[in-house]
Amino acid sequence: MADQNTFTKQAKETEGSQSVVGQNVGRTASDRRIKFMVTAAIMTAVLCVLGPLSLPIGPVPISLTNLVIYLMLYILDWKRGTAAYLLYLLIGLVGLPVFSGFTGGAAKLVGPTGGYLIGFIPMTILIGLFVDRFAQKRILCIIVMEAATWIAYLLGTAWLAVSAHMTFAAALAAGVIPFIAEDLAKMILAALLGPVLRKRLERFRHL
Repeated sequence: MADQNTFTKQAKETEGSQSVVGQNVGRTASDRRIKFMVTAAIMTAVLCVLGPLSLPIGPVPISLTNLVIYLMLYILDWKRGTAAYLLYLLIGLVGLPVFSGFTGGAAKLVGPTGGYLIGFIPMTILIGLFVDRFAQKRILCIIVMEAATWIAYLLGTAWLAVSAHMTFAAALAAGVIPFIAEDLAKMILAALLGPVLRKRLERFRHL
């Protein structure tokens, strides 16, 4: 009888421990989701503030959007960085003026720069995956940023050619060639500042 009571007590204690562990695991997973959303939302806010700032020089303006993307991928991991950009894109698509030149709305995607906005999605993912592993390798990061940015260039050029009724060569000359040197400067700046920001904001990355 005593042995049975002891066994029953131990079983209840085990069940209680498992319940506590389960609650802790659930709480931890919930905390991670909340922290993921909060940190992504903060960087989305930065994009919304700096993304509209632009200098119109033709059908495609000089914008700070890609510079912010390059830098935020050092501060966040690729998943949160991509989530931040997608949220920024969604905010712009519903009409808030967060795109270059303080524009917004779904019509932006069918405008001359819509292809670049879409092209930034795979660009963000590829750069983020590389930076997550090799953030301190500045030269390699610049090379990868340049290569990934060409995805956005090509998608953007193809759509610019279609929407503006231009040849691909004319669209490339209008929407890419004038920006190559400027974008390279942004990449170099991001590669120089990114690792410093990553180290300074290490706690933010693991919130």
